[in-house]
Amino acid sequence: MGQPVVIELKRAELNVLQQQNIKVYYENQVVGNYFADIIVDQVILEIKSAEGLREENKAQLINYLKATDKEVGLLLNFGRTPEFKRVIFTNDRKE
Repeated sequence: MGQPVVIELKRAELNVLQQQNIKVYYENQVVGNYFADIIVDQVILEIKSAEGLREENKAQLINYLKATDKEVGLLLNFGRTPEFKRVIFTNDRKE
């Protein structure tokens, strides 16, 4: 589902990374991994194709933001009714 988005972002000459591995740390040790659908510069994009965005979609994106230095994420849903949601988790809240 994310491929057309990637094509358009690259056409706009933006720096686009796909399926980026995000390491999860606990006490300076890697304890897991997340995979962000798309990262464009300092924004994480999470692509969905569902009836609607759900709270767990937002929670997933917040976890990605917590595990990185990124502060802004976008949930994009290309389901029956397209929708988007911007999520912000500032670096000063990450510890």
